[in-house]
Amino acid sequence: MPTFADHVIASLEASGVSRLYGLPGDSLNGLTDGIRRDGVDWVHVRHEESAVFAAAAEAGLTGELNVCVGSCGPGNLHLINGLFDAQCSRVPVLAIAAQIPGSEIGSGYFQETRPQELFAECSVYAEVVTSPESGPRILEMAMRAAVERRGVAVVVVPGEIFLAKTGRDLPPTVVRPTRTVVRPDDEPLNEAAELLNDAQRVTILAGAGAAGAHDDLVRLAEILKAPVVHALRGKEYVEYDNPYDVGLTGLLGFASGYKAIEEADTLLMLGTDFPYRQFYPRDAKVIQLDIRGEQIGRRTHVDLPLVGSVRDTLPALLPLLTIKTHRDHFDQALAHYARTRKSLDALAVNDHERTPIHPQFVARTIDRLADRDAVFTVDVGSPVVWAARYLTFNGHRRLLGSFNHGTTARAP
Repeated sequence: MPTFADHVIASLEASGVSRLYGLPGDSLNGLTDGIRRDGVDWVHVRHEESAVFAAAAEAGLTGELNVCVGSCGPGNLHLINGLFDAQCSRVPVLAIAAQIPGSEIGSGYFQETRPQELFAECSVYAEVVTSPESGPRILEMAMRAAVERRGVAVVVVPGEIFLAKTGRDLPPTVVRPTRTVVRPDDEPLNEAAELLNDAQRVTILAGAGAAGAHDDLVRLAEILKAPVVHALRGKEYVEYDNPYDVGLTGLLGFASGYKAIEEADTLLMLGTDFPYRQFYPRDAKVIQLDIRGEQIGRRTHVDLPLVGSVRDTLPALLPLLTIKTHRDHFDQALAHYARTRKSLDALAVNDHERTPIHPQFVARTIDRLADRDAVFTVDVGSPVVWAARYLTFNGHRRLLGSFNHGTTARAP
């Protein structure tokens, strides 16, 4: 008869998980012994925070569920900063948090904490396994929540339950992401098309939610003669092979992106929750499309809210649009971007008469030497500015960092 640990390992394997990141502890003995016998790889780290950062990075690159593990008390408490980061980055991470013996909970036992309460604020699901019989169902719900809601799920397991028999030979749980088409109804789409067709100066602000919609986004900009401003997390999906891109706005951005938005009479927000309210236009009409309807209108007033994915919505919107012929707004934005780009590039030079060398030159050199499919990681602060301004992307390169939570040493 398999143990609950055996079921956990088999279910993770069946769901495509190939490794667990963690640090051993006696409350995890049942799980690590199950891995020793058969199962996924154990990636040993020196600190549990590194485990969750690594799991979140892999989840961000692949879109697949990844797993980190912490022993009871201080062990899983070390996960909390990384779990906040993963939750803010909206990547599917399962945290297995070992607990003290179940019979001792509530007694002030050695290393006693309440992980399900501590992690409630940084997760989409957090629950305690109270018996080996209830464990498989809780595991399945946690995995499904992490995958479908793209966030952190926490399963708290008293150490002895890992070693306990499940009571019956259960098949492994298989949890894979589903593929669902999500777009607005025809009526709001027609309303959006009417607003865009009537507008004289449209600017597009696109973020990470534009992933998978690159070609349709460029076609949209072409039809509307709209400059495209990208948020930092949208850089890798929006900027490359895009003659309508005019750079970033915000604290990391530069003047051309700011001006393209400020001078628009209509702002079309696509898959972005860009947080800095002072960089939004004062008088423009705003259309916001986001897969998470609760985010719409959080940053600026919105005249037309649209709930859906950018990838699914643009193919339905494009046929409703009228091709614009006037392009003064775009030409002015592009000229401004060219001037701004020239001034930024002038800083990325190797001036041998000055030391230390310019960090902009270092970033540009790294960009030039990096592989076509390189993954760039950046720490918080000035490195993010250099990455935003000097790294270039091509549809294969990736960018990782703590761009929402803002924790240092996030780069795995």
